[in-house]
Amino acid sequence: MLKRTGERADGLAVGGAPAEYVSPAEYGPRPLHADPGLPDRIFRGVARGGGALVLAVMLLVGGFLLYRAWQALERSGWSFLTTEAWEPDAGRFGIAAVIVGTVLIALVAIVVAIPLAVGGALYISEYAPLRIRRTLISVVDLMAAVPSVVYGLWGLFFFEGAVLPTARWLATYLGWFPPFRVVGIDPRDPLATETVYTSSTLIAGIVVALMVAPIICSVMREVFAQAPAGEREGAYALGATRWGMIHSVVLPFGKGGMIGGTMLGLGRALGETIAVYLIISPVFQVQWHVLQSGTSSVSSLIALRYGEASPFGMSALMAAGLALFVMTLIVNFAASSIVARSRSGAASDA
Repeated sequence: MLKRTGERADGLAVGGAPAEYVSPAEYGPRPLHADPGLPDRIFRGVARGGGALVLAVMLLVGGFLLYRAWQALERSGWSFLTTEAWEPDAGRFGIAAVIVGTVLIALVAIVVAIPLAVGGALYISEYAPLRIRRTLISVVDLMAAVPSVVYGLWGLFFFEGAVLPTARWLATYLGWFPPFRVVGIDPRDPLATETVYTSSTLIAGIVVALMVAPIICSVMREVFAQAPAGEREGAYALGATRWGMIHSVVLPFGKGGMIGGTMLGLGRALGETIAVYLIISPVFQVQWHVLQSGTSSVSSLIALRYGEASPFGMSALMAAGLALFVMTLIVNFAASSIVARSRSGAASDA
């Protein structure tokens, strides 16, 4: 039994009177109250207000898109998700083709961008000499700030012609893989035209990859640089090589940042407009063959049809934008959930 303050070891209170018996169950944690002070209260209020404002803006954007798209969605119903054609004024419209094109372009971009971003981030944070590290960081950040129209023009006038031999080689030797198959020509025929490989999903995806790789690289580099020094030194002390230390310490620590950076790049790749619009040749049918000319995306569809859309056609475009908005939210929420379960940011125990 615990004794109250002022009780002596023989059970008598101070002054000789018997101590009052108190059950241990009556003892509980003392309530603690700490006044954070006015600056902390102001900061907490501003932070909560900022978070609430972001959520409110997101809800307002979604509500606006839903309101403007309701007329088209009410008429089309679930066929909006399965129809490939885009003829709103004729009553035949849907996003099946443009959603598939959007996802394929984004997947090509991510597959190409991830190795570039991981390699660049690891070189800058782990291998680059200090005298050139700042320069490399500035160059990567500058690449992330280049307008998308510049990438689109570069892809249209230079890269498209340079990548055609590679696309033909892929169709020739990897055509057994369905996405690399080209319909209508024999890629082994030396007289076959190469125009079938222009304006393809592959070209648009690679151009978008060069746009999102600097963003992903910057996020990964920041996370890799924060890997705990104690764990790094512990790995070296156990005889690890530099790559062994990276494999056992840096990469596991940066897993959440790698996923978050990738999802951030994927979000931009899904919504990229101008560069894709300049490169692709729009077709409103599901195009699974990434090497073949013709594809489409939600953002390029909106840019292409916005100027000539009727009031109902505008509602249909708003419905397509709503679908892209929901898809981007799903990607971002999935990324947040994965990052929250990762180890990135954990302190070293060494």
